[in-house]
Amino acid sequence: MSQSKDYDEKADQGSSLEKGAVHDYVVQHTDNKYHFDAADLDRVQRKLKQRHVQMIAIAGTLGTGLFLGSGHSLQAAGPLGALIAYAVVGTTAYASLCAVGEMTSHAPISGTFPHFAARWVDPAFGFALGWNYFYTNAISVPVEITAAGILLTFWDDKHSHQAGYTAVICFAACMINIFGVRWFGESEFVFSIIKLLLITLLIITGLVIDLGGGPNHQRLGFHYWKDPGPLAGAGLEPKHPSLDRFLGIVSVIVQAAFSFQGMELVAIAASETVSPRRNIAKAVRRVFWRILLFYLLGVLITGMLVPYNDPNLLKSSGTAAESPYVIAMTRAGIKVLPHIINAAIFTSAFSAGNSFLFCASRVLYGLALRGQAPKIFTYCTRSGLPLAAVLAASSFGLLAFMNVSSGASTVFNWFVNLSTVGGFFGWWGMNLTYLAFYRGFKAQGLDRKKLVYYNPLQPYLSYWGLFWITLFIIINGFTVFWDFNASSFLTSYINVPIFIALYVFWKVFKRTKVWKPHEMDFVTGIPTVEETEIPEEPPRTFGEKVAAVLF
Repeated sequence: MSQSKDYDEKADQGSSLEKGAVHDYVVQHTDNKYHFDAADLDRVQRKLKQRHVQMIAIAGTLGTGLFLGSGHSLQAAGPLGALIAYAVVGTTAYASLCAVGEMTSHAPISGTFPHFAARWVDPAFGFALGWNYFYTNAISVPVEITAAGILLTFWDDKHSHQAGYTAVICFAACMINIFGVRWFGESEFVFSIIKLLLITLLIITGLVIDLGGGPNHQRLGFHYWKDPGPLAGAGLEPKHPSLDRFLGIVSVIVQAAFSFQGMELVAIAASETVSPRRNIAKAVRRVFWRILLFYLLGVLITGMLVPYNDPNLLKSSGTAAESPYVIAMTRAGIKVLPHIINAAIFTSAFSAGNSFLFCASRVLYGLALRGQAPKIFTYCTRSGLPLAAVLAASSFGLLAFMNVSSGASTVFNWFVNLSTVGGFFGWWGMNLTYLAFYRGFKAQGLDRKKLVYYNPLQPYLSYWGLFWITLFIIINGFTVFWDFNASSFLTSYINVPIFIALYVFWKVFKRTKVWKPHEMDFVTGIPTVEETEIPEEPPRTFGEKVAAVLF
């Protein structure tokens, strides 16, 4: 295929892409098979406001992974081990978000990072990344619906009621998304406030208990870091304690990653956000402090409050009873807060299911716009709702009913395990795509420092993220090599050949090519700053000034 047939190079008549950036030539792909300009089909509308995006960025993914899962991490790796695991995964999550944030600052369009991968790496890579990410999010919907249903057993443990609770939760999550992005934004705004209040309450209460302010007035300090100790072993190498403790840290990497997944929601929502470049830039800049304050401080506090060998940490109730914060409060003699915490964690599980449903539908819609999914999924209502994609993603919520039957729950858990590595592939793809984006920008004379958002630590952040996430994919199921089990091995690693198969299928079917830096299209179908950004009005009243700081 000749170069001239693939793309046109035209002189740039002083036009600016980002805040006055001028370069020597523009690459625009005219071959319709790439669907780079989907403006004729894209009918979503910008209805997410600044406060929606900022609250989703700050607390959107705070959920059961942190509130309940941190207890499993503490039990498996000890207080220092859990902190190290969360810190390492936190840096890779931050690297991934900075990468997708900068690319979105240039192109706030439908399809988000799978389309960026198709546009700047290889259309086949974008196809594989998009379908992998759709599946990961779609299967996470019933996971969170199930988690929310289990949380209700804290008050009602009758198994016969579980199907009814599952139906109500599933219906509510689907309806919020069917009502449209404005309803989604408002619901996530409220849920994020609840989650922020919860994690703040837990951290403050934890500090009070640690310093002896609980009913039993026992001052803990770092007592549990000395007895039973800062690191717990994985139990795989009892004859080699140091190696066993290291394996303990490795074993909680996946649990820690589950707590961070979904951070990229703000970038996925870019095509439906008012002034997306400015608002997403604000959101990404605040994420570092969010990771430091909520995740790392939260994990540190749990390690100070509960010893890793507490028998309650081994219980898998799925309710607030297994939360390290509730265990700490019970040990300190506080009785009322566990009910409040369970209610708040229930809203966080529902919120997570709501968000995963939104992500799955928008990624499917983006794939359809680019000709990588059936065209029916491009259908939008007059109000800009991609209804067909939302209904398709919502249908996955029905899988939550499999947990009502003990036999079907085994199959359901297999589906869930298959999606575990899917989130890692998403982050891996974001960092790899960014490195291609960085090379293309440089080769075509574009100045990324003129983007509304750029990170001065790039491209090193993406190299860091790519290195660690590759390791995470490799070690995901490492425990199977100590006690080999064919089904565990398959569920841990089958995502790798599936991803490769998706890539090879589209590569062969469409005969795609890996883009060279000078061939990358940074123009077609990408709106200018003037087209997307509304002038920001300075705050006048005291209330507006407070809102400007918070949101």
